[in-house]
Order: sequence, then structure tokens, then C-alpha cells
Amino acid sequence: MSGHSKWSQIKRQKGITDNKRGMIFTKLGHLITIAAKEGGGDTGANFKLRLCIENAKKSNMPKENIERAIKRGTGELKGEIIEEIIYEAFAPAGIVFIINALTDNKNRTIGDLRRVLHKYNVNLGGTNSVAWMFEKRGIIKIINYKDKIKDLEQFELDLIEKGAEDIQEEGGELTICTKPEDLQKVREHLENKNINLDYAEVELDAKNKIKVDNLKLKEKIENFCNELDELEDINDYYTNSE
Repeated sequence: MSGHSKWSQIKRQKGITDNKRGMIFTKLGHLITIAAKEGGGDTGANFKLRLCIENAKKSNMPKENIERAIKRGTGELKGEIIEEIIYEAFAPAGIVFIINALTDNKNRTIGDLRRVLHKYNVNLGGTNSVAWMFEKRGIIKIINYKDKIKDLEQFELDLIEKGAEDIQEEGGELTICTKPEDLQKVREHLENKNINLDYAEVELDAKNKIKVDNLKLKEKIENFCNELDELEDINDYYTNSE
């Protein structure tokens, strides 16, 4: 998986300073609102909303903020209209990005984004100029999995039977990949076994990744990603760089 996945962004947010926490809560609230708008406010029937709320709770988002975001999505509470916008972009050396924004002001969003793109010599592309290079995958993360799983071999066999396509271990962290439509089934299987998950989400994964060996370019990409994180309207971004 790319080092610039949503999971890597969430891990960075765990250590965020208090003066930036409001921005994170805004992003999380927009995600909840969009999920509730698309699938209703019942977490039992709306899997996407359930995931969004769980991520918000892990970031210590106040309960009242979560409830307001749900009500905005279902129309019970009036407020700004949140739109989802997908941008596709080309960086040097064949590196590409898909950037997801949630915003109530498209002009502000594109203005802020263009400023960062120009700074790092990244150019916007048209619809599907980059999207075809990615595929959707369900991603589940289990940290310190050895404390939670006694027989890893049997565990993997059971998961494959339930729909897991790939299982990877790195640094004490287990990554389980599924088809998007199988994510909920695999997740529920793990929860029924009382295995606490640290992350479960549908992500975009580059079909062909590019390893960046040039240290100057690598630093430039990292700085670009860091500045994307700083933009309040930018929710997610995915890249083919490793």
C-alpha cells in the first residue's frame, strides 16, 4: 500500500496539536454529514456512516458535534450544503494524485488548492485523467495483532474464506485487503471474534506504484502532502508514489 493512504493521515492526526484539532473535527463532521446524506442516519443500516462515526470517536470528537453532523446530513438540522469534489493531478516523474475535497465553498477550495499545486509544480488534470490508474479496495488495519490473534495461520485461512484477498504484516501491524463489497463482511467476521480493529475503510490503491529514489523529489512530495493536510477542505488524497 502507498505511504500516503488515509490510514497514514489518521495516524498523523493522532498527534496533532490542539490549535489544529478544530480543523480535524470540521473534516470529520463533513464526512459524517455526507455519509448520512447518502445512506440515512441509522448506523445499523449505513455502514459508511458507522465507520465515519467510529473514526471521529477515535479522534475524540465531541458527541454533540457528531450528532449535529448526522442531523445536517439527514436534513433535520439546516446548515451549509456540503459537496464532495474529486480533483485529479499530475506531479513530476509520473507521480499522480487523486484529491478528495468536502466543501461548502467551491471557489475557496479550488483557490486554496491551486496555490499549493502551483508551489510544487503539480498540475490539475481532467476527469478520469488519473482515476483509471487506481482501484477501490477495502482496507482493515490491526495494530499489535500478536496480542489479539493466537493462531495467525488459521486466522488467515478463515479470512480468505470470508473474502480477504491479501494479508500483509509489517512492523507489528496487520493489513487485510478485500474487495470493497466484502469489507463489511470481513469486518463483521473479525468483530464477532472480538478482535478490535484500528481501521476499516474503502481506499483507492494505485494499480502500478512508482518508487521515488530521488531524495529531493521524495522530500518535495512529502511536503506537498503535508500542505494538503493543512487545507481544511481537503479530506483525502491518494498517490501512486511509494
